[in-house]
Amino acid sequence: MLFWYLVKNFSMKFLYPFFIVLFPVFCFSQTNITDNPSLKKLSLTQANRLSVLPLHCMDTEYPNKLNQTVGNSDDLQSPKTLHPAFYGCFDWHSAVHGHWSLVSLLKQYPEIKEAKKVKLKLIKHLSKENIEAEVIYFKGKHNKTYERTYGWAWLLKLAEEIHTWNDPIAKELEDNLQPLTDLILQKYIDFLPKLNYPIRVGEHQNTAFGLSFAWDYANTTNHEIFKAIIERRAKDFYLSDENCPISWEPSGFDFLSPCLEEAALMKRVLSQREFKDWLNKFLPQLKDKKYNLDTGKVSDRSDGKLVHLDGVNFSRAWSLNKIAEGLSEYKHLELVAKNHIQYSLPHIVGDSYEGGHWLSSFAIYALNSLSDD
Repeated sequence: MLFWYLVKNFSMKFLYPFFIVLFPVFCFSQTNITDNPSLKKLSLTQANRLSVLPLHCMDTEYPNKLNQTVGNSDDLQSPKTLHPAFYGCFDWHSAVHGHWSLVSLLKQYPEIKEAKKVKLKLIKHLSKENIEAEVIYFKGKHNKTYERTYGWAWLLKLAEEIHTWNDPIAKELEDNLQPLTDLILQKYIDFLPKLNYPIRVGEHQNTAFGLSFAWDYANTTNHEIFKAIIERRAKDFYLSDENCPISWEPSGFDFLSPCLEEAALMKRVLSQREFKDWLNKFLPQLKDKKYNLDTGKVSDRSDGKLVHLDGVNFSRAWSLNKIAEGLSEYKHLELVAKNHIQYSLPHIVGDSYEGGHWLSSFAIYALNSLSDD
């Protein structure tokens, strides 16, 4: 009220010093978000709310960002022709994790409102013929590295989710998807030995993120050869890392945290004792019970790049929860994770397509990462 009284009754010349002092308070009042004890794992209400986004966008062909290399005029086809399974949701990887979202929601809440419709769409999109067409695309001369490794990681996450789904249609979907799953698996196995240095950015190419989801698939399906390759490369890339500069994060377009994604990966591949020793050198500040990490602030959710920062809040949350999992001395990180989810969750549904076509998947994965207590 003081601010608006000053605006009405004084000149801007008089107001200017007050404005400089007060502006940060008004603009960044959400920096410190208090814990909401009611924030729990994904609920049925949230599942119904979040299912709307992937259910809508999986058949939304345009706008679309193909990210393809065009070899000749024959390659200039519509998204649906090129990618009959994953043509919606603006780009290929978002379409893939949109399908993962729907499978994940159905697994947890078979009674969601649009359950029948969702299953029919999954059967239609993940048909044997559609997946065969996707395989053909990946084998094309100019797109052999297409979606490496972000889209690859989400494809394996989708395959893992279907593999563990106890539903009559799951076996059909898994069998249909298997040729593409096997192809992506082999691409990983061929690529990882050739990667001399990890990619540490906060966007799609982040190596740690790609290895984490690949590890989850290998672990769930008991693919010991793939697990061994991932473990070896993770240690090659990250075992000697110390003092990760998390204060430099996030960059302006990040939707992944380079430091926290790396830590979440090493939590997967190291023994508990090894991980504690490694983390104490890599991010020693995380052990401080008062540790806090400001949320990524989004200035314009209609901007497809700036809205990435909602994604960084969700991905930070799932990484922090992974780090804290089973480690009582890091339990306080769960509160930091909750604060990140609370900042971005209210903006997912009903906002612009720039975020809506992919952020529901990140929100679901983050909510799933919350502990039961």
